[in-house]
Formats: sequence, C-alpha cells, structure tokens
Amino acid sequence: MLDEAAFDRALAQDPDAALVLLVEMATATDERLRAAARALAAKVVLDRARTGTPRSSGTRALRTRRADLGGDLDLDASLDALSGARAERRPVGLDELVARDWGRPETALCVVIDSSGSMSGERLAAAALTAAACSWRAPGDHAVLSFARDVTVLREMGSTRPPSTVVDAVLALRGHGVTALATALSAAADQLSRTRAARRVVVLLSDCRETDEQDPVPVASALPELLVLAPAGDSDQAEELARRSGARWARLSGAADAPRVLAELLG
Repeated sequence: MLDEAAFDRALAQDPDAALVLLVEMATATDERLRAAARALAAKVVLDRARTGTPRSSGTRALRTRRADLGGDLDLDASLDALSGARAERRPVGLDELVARDWGRPETALCVVIDSSGSMSGERLAAAALTAAACSWRAPGDHAVLSFARDVTVLREMGSTRPPSTVVDAVLALRGHGVTALATALSAAADQLSRTRAARRVVVLLSDCRETDEQDPVPVASALPELLVLAPAGDSDQAEELARRSGARWARLSGAADAPRVLAELLG
C-alpha cells in the first residue's frame, strides 16, 4: 500500500530519501502499487519543481507596434491615421499605422537526460524534477530528450504534451548502452532551432563520460548556452567538458536540489 500521508511526512523530513523511495516504488512489480506510485510521483515532482520558480508569463505575448516593423494591421487602432491621411489627400505611411504580432518568448530550454548508465532512483528523481522545472519556466518553449546510443524525444519543442506525462516518461527510463554525448547535444541544437526565443539553453544531466568515438566538445561549444548538472560523486568529466566548451556546471548534492541548482545556473 501507498500511504500518502506518511509519504508527505517523510518528504518534509528528508526530501531526497523520500523522492528516491517514491521513484523506486514506481517500478514495483505490484501493478496497483506501481500505478499509484507513478501518479503520486508526477504530482509531487511538479509541485516541488514549481516551488520558488518564476514562471514565464506565457510563451508569447501579443504586442502592439508600428506597422512598418511587421505584424498584422490593427484597423481599429489605425483609424485615426487613415482618416488623417485621407483628409490631407496623401498616402498613409506604414510608420503611422498600428500592427499587432506575437512577441518572441524570453527563454527556450532543452533538457537532455543521460540514460546510458545506471538510472538510479536518485538520478531519475533529479531528471524528473529538472524536466518539470523547465516546463514551469518555459511552458511552450521547452523540449526533453533522453539518450544513450540513440536519442529519444520525450517532448518536442512547441509540443502540447502535458508536463505530467513527460515526468512519467522520465520516470520510466532505464539505463543502458553507449553514451553518445555529441549526438545528444546535436539533437538538442536541432530542437532549439525550432524556437524564436531570445535565449536558448541546453540543460544536460550527465556525468559527461562519453563512450563513443565522437568528441562532444565542438558540438557543446557551438550551442548558444549549455548548463551541466552532474551527480555529486561523479563530476570530473562534467567539469572538464564545461571547462573546454565554456559551459556552466554544478554538482547535484541530491535529487531535491535540482530545481534550485537549475535556477542558480540560469541566473
């Protein structure tokens, strides 16, 4: 059985241990316990990820601008200019008319989760919390990828897939295979190319120990912005990648720390 009240008490006392326990319960052999744990895990992860996290006011904001700068003509707002030009028997200038368009979102985020090694309860919980935090910060303009030898798209940039289903997909990841880090970062770059956001950030959760033959540094260096969240006990390669590529990085002391660390790296 899953006692949610007891879990809430455990979460308040030791968030890391409680989150790890919940994630491990989400893989239980008992079908009903597994379903209950995964449903609760998605709810808890989303709740914790939004705590203290500034949410974007929207992926795009409708703005008013001069028509010579582009956009759709706002006839109501342009009536005075049209009437004035007609009274003066002259063509109306585009700079006198008013248009409306959708402004660029401020930030787009692409989370890249390394699932090539051991996906322990702690690493899964950290990955799920990071994905949830990104969905809260950039509701429309975020993507989530996982990778080992190949890349799996859990959420495409601009998708309407709800965060709860993405969190559930992250919690279902199992570690295996080669670490094709360069391939994963290239896929992240492709996702970011689909957004008009002013700031485009790749958030990589990995120990950055690539096991294929492709050097990830050139791809990492070419990204607009790269943040690396590394496990506290295995961060040497992540530090080296960050140094060589100009990325920012931090160690995760525990799964519950992921939203705070991400917020600090984003600034």
